[in-house]
Amino acid sequence: MDTSSRYKIDFRDVSADGETYSWHLDDHFFSTLDEQEIEQGSIDATLRVHKTVGGFTLNFDAKGLVWIPCDRCLELMQQDIDAHDTIKVRMGDTREDDGDLITIPEDDPTLDVAWNLFETIALAIPISHVHPEGECARQMEALLNQHRTGEAAENNETPHTDERWEALRSLIAQKNDNNK
Repeated sequence: MDTSSRYKIDFRDVSADGETYSWHLDDHFFSTLDEQEIEQGSIDATLRVHKTVGGFTLNFDAKGLVWIPCDRCLELMQQDIDAHDTIKVRMGDTREDDGDLITIPEDDPTLDVAWNLFETIALAIPISHVHPEGECARQMEALLNQHRTGEAAENNETPHTDERWEALRSLIAQKNDNNK
């Protein structure tokens, strides 16, 4: 991930009142992360950093649109994003990331939040993402409808059955005959 220093937070620069950082995340941001879930996007993201006893609290907000593959037709579809996340940061000896708690070394108190921004957005995407009915790619819809209605069987095409199932059915029939 090559995000340069644009998304790096130096906690030595955070004032007692906290700091606010804002970014516009576009296609370039998503392409640098090499993630295939989100291919394009236009997101306004804000990070509010507050000093706390023993560390910092990072509040992420992201609002905008991303384009992701439709689960049904695989064409890109637009998905609204309105996401929020909170992460705690503390100082320590080594760099560790436990999800909601990040430890950064005191001798290098910086953190690249690009991945945290991406995760905040990705977690706001519904598990199932499909176009509204009738908006999928027509060719794929036709194939799905053909599959659903079983046109292949109606066209005298014999579906292939695994031979092992027939062998299993024979064994079951033999067992039933012997039990009579």
